[in-house]
Amino acid sequence: MKILHTADWHLGKRLQDFQRLQEQQAVLQEIVDIADREQVDLVIVAGDLFDTFNPDPKAEDLLYCTLKNLTAGGSRPVIAIAGNHDNPDRIEAQDHFGRECGIIFSGFPKTEVHAYELSCEAKLLQSAPGFIELKLPRHAAPVRIILTPYANESRMRSYFGQTSFGDELREQLRQHWVTLADTYMDDRGINLLTAHLFMMKRGGEQPEESDDERSILQVGGASVVYTDMIPPQVQYTALGHLHRYQSITGGFSPVVYSSSPLAYSFAEADQQKYVVLVDAEPSEPVLVTPIPLKTGKRLLRPRFKQVAEAVDWLKDNPNCYAEITLQTPTYLTSEERRALQQAHQSLVTIIPDVRDVELADQETTQTIDLTQSMESLFTDYFKSKNKGQEPNDRLQQLFKEILATESE
Repeated sequence: MKILHTADWHLGKRLQDFQRLQEQQAVLQEIVDIADREQVDLVIVAGDLFDTFNPDPKAEDLLYCTLKNLTAGGSRPVIAIAGNHDNPDRIEAQDHFGRECGIIFSGFPKTEVHAYELSCEAKLLQSAPGFIELKLPRHAAPVRIILTPYANESRMRSYFGQTSFGDELREQLRQHWVTLADTYMDDRGINLLTAHLFMMKRGGEQPEESDDERSILQVGGASVVYTDMIPPQVQYTALGHLHRYQSITGGFSPVVYSSSPLAYSFAEADQQKYVVLVDAEPSEPVLVTPIPLKTGKRLLRPRFKQVAEAVDWLKDNPNCYAEITLQTPTYLTSEERRALQQAHQSLVTIIPDVRDVELADQETTQTIDLTQSMESLFTDYFKSKNKGQEPNDRLQQLFKEILATESE
């Protein structure tokens, strides 16, 4: 059985003033093409379908059109869970649409998918809160999936009957998974877990987070859940939330963040993005193959010491979003900024690193020499407040005009 794992689409997300809808359309079409080319049997979208609780109608249209296309006319079921950026009620409100297309939506950790016959060729064999079992076309063995969409702290407490934070609630989540696995998962089927959580190896290094996702997800006040909480029956865990592809160790089987399909912040600069193809058989280790995505602009953040050097680089790298840092002994003039902006249509940010290398390591505390002219005193004051940097010509001229006005 072939399973395609993707996550963190963040439809509707912008990069400051740049809308990304066309790139999102292109990369989602690439994902559909991969699913068709690889003859995938099941698709899992592990949360953060949208970027906001109230997405733009164009983002909604793109989501539902893409999910329907992923079903390949009803021959392939799609599982989509809510992430921390999604409104879970909004996600589950499309249940009627899902039934007609073979899409199963899950917005809450204890959602129970009602028993019904899917319009596609797959059949829902049984369900429980946070669990489904499907019979797929072309496969005798069923696939069982534990579903754990994102839930905030208070919602988690209400689900698992806990009033305290930390390890107690985490233990309740583990017991929930164990109960489902012990009840429904044996070695005659393919056993999966999909979740939108911040997960790591117990005692290991914390996985890399992007700035947008840092410290958002918590379960009962605990910043992580651990891979050793996953039941041993589970053959593969499909995660969403972190935007870089990474396989988390410490569990009984592969635990994988598929990555977002596009780089959404400069914390993800120059990252390769993936979807994950999982080949699975009952009672056997799965084969995990990350497939690189080719669509979408890269995010790059080069550094320069000369404006001319930056302009040349921008002209030579048109197909990216750029955040450039310029090390400069003074503030950029309007002409310099204009030259940079005109050199690249997707220049997002210019960061002046205003410093004089020779003066950066010197002590900034100096004795004030009151015998100097007012212009020199202003220059010294400006340098003391700006890491030794000289005021530019425009500021100096403005100060002279102020002095002239005061003397009249």
